[in-house]
Parts: sequence; structure tokens; C-alpha cells
Amino acid sequence: MSSTLYVERPSAVHRLNPVTKLVALLCVIVVVFAIPQWWASGAVLLLVIVPAAVISGCGGALARIGGQILLPLLVVLVLVQGLTFPGGQTVLWRWGPLALTTEGLMFAATIGARIVVLVLSSVLLVLTTHPGDLMSALTEAGMSPRFAYIISSTLQLIPSFRARADSILLAQQARGLAVPRNPVRRLGVLMPLLAPLVLGMFTDVEERSTAMEARGFGSTAKRTTLTPVRDSRAQKVARWVMPAVALLAVVLQVGWGLL
Repeated sequence: MSSTLYVERPSAVHRLNPVTKLVALLCVIVVVFAIPQWWASGAVLLLVIVPAAVISGCGGALARIGGQILLPLLVVLVLVQGLTFPGGQTVLWRWGPLALTTEGLMFAATIGARIVVLVLSSVLLVLTTHPGDLMSALTEAGMSPRFAYIISSTLQLIPSFRARADSILLAQQARGLAVPRNPVRRLGVLMPLLAPLVLGMFTDVEERSTAMEARGFGSTAKRTTLTPVRDSRAQKVARWVMPAVALLAVVLQVGWGLL
């Protein structure tokens, strides 16, 4: 099982320098959190994330993974904020002390739109960026290999965790473990699997640390890249323009409240 969510595609988004995509992700997050209106997040979603997903050919994987992450979050957000929002005046439906208000739904829509953009843009980065390319690009850009490895390894954390959990579960089932269909009983059966899962992750960290030390990972000597990551002048300019646009959005909102 793959230890990364990266999907190989011959698309323009895949061919972008990983640093460009990382800067774009950070700028998108800054913009949607700087502008406190739901339409800003909706515009970023429709004008940036959806076209990038279509061009990259990862729209299906993005929808599947994003739906699994976002659906429970959004349901809880709408229920909690819609029914218990303090200061709500326009009541749409009431049941005892709970009242569904327009103000609560609008607040939930604003926060939910931000979460959707944050999750989908992050997942799209993972789907279109190989961790090795990201680490090489960050190192070439002058970042310390230690920090580059930390950023790159986060892209592999969830897939690696899931792969190890699946292997432990399959091993236990081969030894006669029966997993019931009832969710409550299934949770009780799977709880004892947490110990080998957590211990296995610690063992994996120790093995990686030993391998990195054996390869001179902490050396301060100038490194060469086996497979150079492609870059272009246009992308270098874009990596300066995007933070400038994000900073402008922050200044317009915080300084003058124009957005």
C-alpha cells in the first residue's frame, strides 16, 4: 500500500514547482481567513481550487477524500452554530431551548466555507505533489534539510498511519479476530489495536532517524540533487505576486475594512 496520497498525472498542476504550490496554499489560507465573508471563500473555491482539480485530473480523489473529512465537520458545525448561536434574532425553527436562526446559519456558512477551502486546498497539494519533489524543491530554495523533511513528511503521515493500521488489522484478522458490523461493538474490538499502532509509529520514527543519520542528513555541506525539480521565471515571479496579493487583502480588511 502506498505511503502517500500522491496521484501521478501528466498535468500542468503536477508539473508546477512544489514551492509554487506551497506558497499558493499559504496565500489562499491567508486570504480566506483575512476576509470574514463567506463569498470570499466561495470565490476561491470556484475560481482556484475547482479549476486546479479539473486540470490536474484529481477531482474524483479530491471529492472522495474531502467528503470523508468535511462531511462530519460541516454537519456538526451547522447543528451547533445554527441551533445555539448567541445573539441570533431571525428564528427559522424552534424546539424548546434550541432555535435555528438565520444569523447562526450565516456564521456556520462563513466558518464552513473557510474549512472547506483549507481542507480541499491542502488535500489537492498532497494529491499533486510528490513528497520527494517537495523536499528537493525546498532544499534547493535554501531551506534547511531538517525543516524540509518535516514539511515533506507531513504529506505522508496520514497515508502511512492508515497503511500501518490496515496491516495490523489484517494480521489480527488472520489470527482469528472477528470484526462485527455493529459500530459500537466494532469500536470495542478495535481499541486494543491502538497500542501496536502507536508503538509501531514510534519504531518507524526511530528507524527513519537512524537511516537519516547514516546518510549524513545533518551535514552542513552543500548538497546536490539527483533529480532537479523544474522551475521557471514565471513561477518565481508568481511566488512574489501571490504573497503580495494576500498581504493586500489583509491590509484592506484589517486596516480599512474595505472587503
